[in-house]
Amino acid sequence: MTGPGEAKGGDLLDPGLLARLERVQLSTRRRLAGNLPGEHRSPRHGSSLDFADFRDYYPGDDLRRLDLNALARLDRLLVKLFDAEDELTLRLLIDTSGSMQGAKLHKAAQVGGALGFTALVRRDIVTVHSFPFNQPGPRFRGRNMSQPLFDVLAKLNAGGETPLVAAADQLLTQPGPPGLTIVISDLLTPQWDSGIRRLKARDSELMVIHLLDPTDLDPNLEGDLELVDNETGARLDVSLSASVLGDYRDLAYRWQQDVEDRVRASGGAYLLVKTTDDLESVILGRARDRGLIR
Repeated sequence: MTGPGEAKGGDLLDPGLLARLERVQLSTRRRLAGNLPGEHRSPRHGSSLDFADFRDYYPGDDLRRLDLNALARLDRLLVKLFDAEDELTLRLLIDTSGSMQGAKLHKAAQVGGALGFTALVRRDIVTVHSFPFNQPGPRFRGRNMSQPLFDVLAKLNAGGETPLVAAADQLLTQPGPPGLTIVISDLLTPQWDSGIRRLKARDSELMVIHLLDPTDLDPNLEGDLELVDNETGARLDVSLSASVLGDYRDLAYRWQQDVEDRVRASGGAYLLVKTTDDLESVILGRARDRGLIR
């Protein structure tokens, strides 16, 4: 059965969004060498600079790659995809700790599915790893592996604590080229900074999807309450007045900004996503604006 916050693989992403994702691809800040032909720029020179495909032009694309013949014939701005040699290895590292239960894990699966699908249609390699990190993640390549990817993501279950440092260390032991590592987590652990810095040791591109519920930053609680930690089960009696909640909001927003600043300082890309955010606006809007896809 499908539990709260989960979805069947076939229901994970809207077909209309999938069609629009076919026209974009993941972006990396520098050239990354892979092992198989793909559609990303590589530090190596070879024979794969031949024309591969078209996609629609989007603001910020290199104007030198516009196909003027297509513009004259079809009155459409199309970009040639020919300047890439190697495949990209995309590693999705998804937080499945207790604090990710419900809407957070569902949104994490959707975001991971959208980014993974974008990679698969460009012949990139996608691996899925969750933490707690139990075993090497499954490996997918090619568009026909989209549904198996969605099925794996939809079956993720949340529980336990957030061993981000251990997960980062284990991921570093996995074979393969540097590639792109995407962490999808609420980062509600004191280990978040150490874990992020370890992941950069692989010399891979790093993207952090900071996934929060709006109540993480602005709780709608008040009065005398008993709070229960979703990960440890610890209980705490609190008295939440308007003044205390105001102090909490200030601390929470400063913490979120500190996370963003440190991720960027480490050379990683950062994107804040809330469980209530529209998925298409996140992927085709803010992620594109940040240069995470093109």
